[in-house]
Amino acid sequence: MLYYLFEYLHKFGFPGAGVFSYVSFRALMAIILSLLISSIFGNKFIDILKRKQITETQRDAEIDPFNVNKIGVPSMGGVIIIVAILIPCLLLGKLNNVYMILMLITTIWLGTLGFMDDYIKIFKKDKEGLHGKFKIIGQVGLGLIVGLTLYYSPQVVIRENIEIKDGKQIVDVIHARKDIKSTQTTIPFFKENNFDYADLVGFLGDNAQPVGWIIFVLVTIFVVTAVSNGANLNDGMDGMAAGNSAIIGLTLGILAYVSSHLEFAGYLNIMYIPKSEELVIFICAFIGSLIGFLWYNAYPAQVFMGDTGSLTIGGIIAVFAIIIHKELLIPLLCGIFLVENLSVILQVRYFKQGKKKGVRQRIFKRTPIHDHFRTTTAQLESNCTYMFTKPNNVFHESKITIRFWIVTIVLAAITIITLKIR
Repeated sequence: MLYYLFEYLHKFGFPGAGVFSYVSFRALMAIILSLLISSIFGNKFIDILKRKQITETQRDAEIDPFNVNKIGVPSMGGVIIIVAILIPCLLLGKLNNVYMILMLITTIWLGTLGFMDDYIKIFKKDKEGLHGKFKIIGQVGLGLIVGLTLYYSPQVVIRENIEIKDGKQIVDVIHARKDIKSTQTTIPFFKENNFDYADLVGFLGDNAQPVGWIIFVLVTIFVVTAVSNGANLNDGMDGMAAGNSAIIGLTLGILAYVSSHLEFAGYLNIMYIPKSEELVIFICAFIGSLIGFLWYNAYPAQVFMGDTGSLTIGGIIAVFAIIIHKELLIPLLCGIFLVENLSVILQVRYFKQGKKKGVRQRIFKRTPIHDHFRTTTAQLESNCTYMFTKPNNVFHESKITIRFWIVTIVLAAITIITLKIR
């Protein structure tokens, strides 16, 4: 809204109004404003949650080996993150930009889904929350909206790379002048770093491109579901999900900026995505909201984000990566989320296999994997066998959280480096 106001004032020569045309200025304003909102509004919102005694039943019953008391800590703090994202974007963003619209829809959609889950857990006293099938329906629905919008919207285009060669040596990379609709995406570690989903069905000839879009929509649904669930599982320790997601968000912001800049995209030999600079505004608000939330969520937490926050930030990361055609980098960049997901899947499958044989067996002491490192051997079931029981000594959750942050920083650095290593 402020963007349009100052754009209008700029026509009349209003001093300083033209500064709103710069993405860098609006991005910095977005991160500052989201920080202020999440820190100031966060404090007031936490007081309201405390007065209303809005806490998770599951958290209240949690046993910590270091006797950390989590009883009575408010939940549903994800509302703080959502508000701190939406307000700066509405004030500073171009609201007719399809990418900004998709990110705002993602935030509200998954925020509502997570809120419903938290509401059932807290007010209905049902620790299972919203039934899993409804979560999946919501995530699949968002994936369909995003995938089909990217397919049908005329604003969603790219410019292909054109390599200028001297013999066999590439001397320059330029971008085609024509914008095209494409199912291309970035694939890491390969010299030709663009991969087209339509190539998977190249044998279909002229029908390959439409079928390629169907594959793209299916990939979108899978990525949204997987990453939002991964972030949800990662939210089990104070500051864990917020810190990891802020690091991932910063990396995606760098990728979005270079993808929206014609010269940088040419230098890095990545596809240029016109009008995607508005994503930089959004991701700055995202980062600022998470850092502001960490003020209260860092150990010892004064508030938990709940599914309202974790499902939302996971979905935001997924949709953002899809929009900038970097979804195939997610297994690397979001490696922590991937491992959290796999640990639960493997644990459940291994346990079910043992149940068929009439034995109790598990792979890890507890899952998601971060809980494995804070579970003592005294907490293990005597009638159950465990594949991995080390480390024997448990770690404090603040140490586990910081080490997971460090791993995410390393993965983020490798993700950026993949743009040049191929």
